[in-house]
Amino acid sequence: MTENVVHLHKPTDPPTDPAAPTALTVVPDAPPAAPVPLWVRSGRAIKTVVTHETTKTTARAVARHSLYTLNGGRIVARRTWDGKTGARYERMIRAAEAAGNLEAAEEWEERLQRFRAARHHRRMDLLHSPVEAAKGIAVGTGVSIGVLVALGVVMAINNHDVTDVITPLKATIDFIALLIRIVQVVWGPALTIGPFLALLALWTVGSKQQAAPQWALPANVRNGEGEPITPSIVVKALRDLGIPALRNAIKEMGDAGASMLGPIRIAGCGVEVDVTLPSGVSTNEVQGKRRKLAENLTRHEHEVFITIPEAARTVRLWVADSGALDQPIGPSPLVTDETMTADYTKGRAPWGQDLRGDAAALSVYQRHLLITGLSNQGKTAALRSVALWLSLDRSVEFWMGDLKGVGDWAMFDGLATRLIQGPTDDHVIQVTEMVEDAVQEMNRRIQAPPGTTFPPLIVIVDEAQVAFMCPVKDEDKRPYGGSSSTSRYFMAARKIHNQGRAVNVLLWQGTQDPTDQNLPKLVREGAHTRASLALGTESQARMALGDKAVDGGAAPNLLRPGLDQGTLVVASDGIEIPKGQSSITVRTHYISTDDAKEIAARAKAMRDGVTTLHVIDRGEERDPLADIAAVVGDAPRVRTKDVLNRLATLNADAYGRWSFIDLKRVLDDADAEPYKSDGVMVVSRDRLARALANRDTDGSASADG
Repeated sequence: MTENVVHLHKPTDPPTDPAAPTALTVVPDAPPAAPVPLWVRSGRAIKTVVTHETTKTTARAVARHSLYTLNGGRIVARRTWDGKTGARYERMIRAAEAAGNLEAAEEWEERLQRFRAARHHRRMDLLHSPVEAAKGIAVGTGVSIGVLVALGVVMAINNHDVTDVITPLKATIDFIALLIRIVQVVWGPALTIGPFLALLALWTVGSKQQAAPQWALPANVRNGEGEPITPSIVVKALRDLGIPALRNAIKEMGDAGASMLGPIRIAGCGVEVDVTLPSGVSTNEVQGKRRKLAENLTRHEHEVFITIPEAARTVRLWVADSGALDQPIGPSPLVTDETMTADYTKGRAPWGQDLRGDAAALSVYQRHLLITGLSNQGKTAALRSVALWLSLDRSVEFWMGDLKGVGDWAMFDGLATRLIQGPTDDHVIQVTEMVEDAVQEMNRRIQAPPGTTFPPLIVIVDEAQVAFMCPVKDEDKRPYGGSSSTSRYFMAARKIHNQGRAVNVLLWQGTQDPTDQNLPKLVREGAHTRASLALGTESQARMALGDKAVDGGAAPNLLRPGLDQGTLVVASDGIEIPKGQSSITVRTHYISTDDAKEIAARAKAMRDGVTTLHVIDRGEERDPLADIAAVVGDAPRVRTKDVLNRLATLNADAYGRWSFIDLKRVLDDADAEPYKSDGVMVVSRDRLARALANRDTDGSASADG
């Protein structure tokens, strides 16, 4: 029987003879690892202890509190030195000279001279004070003894005991001896505790000033979470901007730059401070360093805003509390107050809040409006919220074109006289003709007798860039889009911008990602109120708001796409802007589609009923009676004046010149004559329905006959 040999290891030199027996090789176990030396293990343990987070925290705490005491003593010594010498005045003089403010330098020099004169007077008084003090002590002691003896005499007379003469004097001597004994008892412990109390006082001063290196401060302060904005932090942030002239000027200022700062004021969810820059430093140099300045202030870039007030060589910094701008603002008053109404002439739309947390309200009276920004930043919601507020004024008429066509404006069906929704070229043609009709209405109003007042007509075009970019041409080869003198939409918008506000015909446009092609210069500059959400570049910001606003600090290109949705930078005289600024940043209230429908329903309830046209019929053959019934709609009765206006809107060519006589003639012929209700002439829906039914019946009977 043959035995099978199990090979535990492959032999290095296998036998050449296959028949030769295979030897079993036994490999000994590996020797045990050498023990780690004690010094290595001790080093590892020491390293673990030293690098442990608890050790680091403890070391930071020890260093922090020690330096609080040390630097607190330095601060107290400097304050004492400033109080005893003219060092403070000399620093302020150097700071004023470095800032180029010679008037302030002269004022501080005058104060220094007064301080030195008063100090010299006090020192001269010291030469005579010992003699005068000795005289005062002698006189005071004599008077006191005399008073005590007199008091003793009174007591002796009263008690009939001559020894009472010295009783008050003896009691005073005993009281003085008691005070001496108290001092003897307390003096020893006071000498022991006194230094500790002094160190505690120095530590308190240092801790309030955070007088310790950055690495030794607590984690929340070191990381910038909740770090308060103090003058020293602002000056240090400005010094480290990398502007040589600014850095050198701060070094030359004896007060380390504190004289540049105005008072730090609480402003909404942040603070605000004016900084007067030294000579040789321009405001645009600081504006260009916004990100670095924000990081120096331990803030994100979007949490610092730099604007230019009226004062020369001054920048205004607004610094938000950490994370405050990421918190939503409250709901719109349009949603919470169901009794709110609007006033086109005197009212203001509750649009949102400014950075101070104050309400930002917009006046739309005789102001064309333009809102732009990148896609999906809240442009339609911002524009729609203003329109929803104005819809609560029943005198306002809306013509709307939504060239996105996804239902963002659907709640205005039954509220707007015209509502065109869709992104196609056919919809652009309809919107263009609607704007051209607004031009005709504007011309009609201009030709009216002087002093005639007209109800406001608001023409809204959302996604207007679709109209400007439309390549379609009409039968006369005139393009609907473009920015040439033959462009129909462009020229209609320009005409309304030129003269519309005088007769209350206004154009509101919303557009996205502006360029010279999809938002021509003449159109964007014709808007009185210009607002922008987040944009990609500074050149786009200039297109949206104009050079003046951007040069004054407006920077929608620095807003965060996707995160700062609904945040607008607004340039307009229709909104309250801080004095000296050219723009304001507004965080708008978001009104959801469901809330917008409820607000629109309240606006519809204020009206008699509006027939909304979704397609404007330009045909030549009209049925006047059917058109009258169409514009009356579901309302039981409509004033004849409103019927005439709606007919003119339906087809200006056919009904634009109609008068009450023309309307009455058609209705009288159909036995649906108007009648007076509540003092005004109205057209009845029931009479129209009966007239149409009778006409159809007569037509059918004639056909049968």
